[in-house]
Amino acid sequence: MTEAPSPIGAPSPTDGPSVVILADDLIWADRLVRAVRAAGANPVSVSTLSRFESALQGGADLAIVDLTARAYDSVAAIEQANRAGARVLGVGQHDDRALRDRAIAAGADRVYAYRALFEDGPDRVAAWLASTRAVRT
Repeated sequence: MTEAPSPIGAPSPTDGPSVVILADDLIWADRLVRAVRAAGANPVSVSTLSRFESALQGGADLAIVDLTARAYDSVAAIEQANRAGARVLGVGQHDDRALRDRAIAAGADRVYAYRALFEDGPDRVAAWLASTRAVRT
């Protein structure tokens, strides 16, 4: 799969899986890319649904979706990823329980609060990646 340009520069390839990150906020896109890299995976950062869809059609089977986006419907993105067979991690506000519940209902494996990922992002992403490997093997 060809990687889309990332807002923080070229990815550092690893032997780990590719993770498509859908986030339109540059700060959170950067934090998520760094967490994915630190967890040993290859981030592919996109900011639009069309690029997200292309990455899913290109064979991506892991995705992280920022739930509080302004440029796309995050719940629809999770549903789209689920239909494509991808495992999804949602990221959003800790106090928006309704949105978090909708993300889980749409097929997200988990939804982490921004604060949890800010404080312990690489370890939480690594734990999620490990859980997806356990399911896929």
